[in-house]
Amino acid sequence: MPHFLSRIFCVFCALLALSGCGERASKSPAGGGILVMGDSLMAWNGTSQRAVSDVMEKHLQVEVTDRSVSAARMIYRLPVSGAAGLSIPKQLPKGHDWDWVVLNGGGNDLWLGCGCSACRRKMDRLSSRDGSTGAIPDLVQQLRSRGAKVIFTGYLRSPGRGSPIEYCKDEGEELDRRATQMAARDEGVYFLSLADLVPHGDRSFHAFDMIHPSIKGSAAIGARIAELIKTETGPDSP
Repeated sequence: MPHFLSRIFCVFCALLALSGCGERASKSPAGGGILVMGDSLMAWNGTSQRAVSDVMEKHLQVEVTDRSVSAARMIYRLPVSGAAGLSIPKQLPKGHDWDWVVLNGGGNDLWLGCGCSACRRKMDRLSSRDGSTGAIPDLVQQLRSRGAKVIFTGYLRSPGRGSPIEYCKDEGEELDRRATQMAARDEGVYFLSLADLVPHGDRSFHAFDMIHPSIKGSAAIGARIAELIKTETGPDSP
């Protein structure tokens, strides 16, 4: 039954994402700028223009192109919906190179793909233990080959009160560990953990479903990402 409910939830999120999500396309075809890719961690609150990318724009005072889609996965085989954004690698626009790409993913692969249990094979397909191979490192390496610096973010943790993803904690910790290993292999790759963002017992960083970020949560994530970009580029450039 839990697996069936996960499938129903996935379909619901996919329909919501495909019907309600738009993107802000870059106005400069020549290249440069900041791109956001990923799943609902990035896309949530976008309809009210308070998603992570909106917060980044406010802090950095530059245009941010957001291609993230709720329910998207790193490993996704269906061609039509994958091309529409449910495959995170296919969110990458063609014919444009970026200064920075902010990326997340893997959570839906683990939660909806294997129910955050018996996920060792899925985890290994997302990333090897040393962070050198897998769907996530492969996408990051593709972005790096095009000259972009890459920020890969982790996920919000459950506050320990009423979240249906409480039992995914161990998988979240392991995915973070592998992402840390991946980032250590390349000075142009940064792993930004969100493990310490939510205080225990504080529900205010999550939306009503206790899965996705609230407006406060998106603001906190966007501010952290913007601060990292500012630190790595200096005060005079985005």
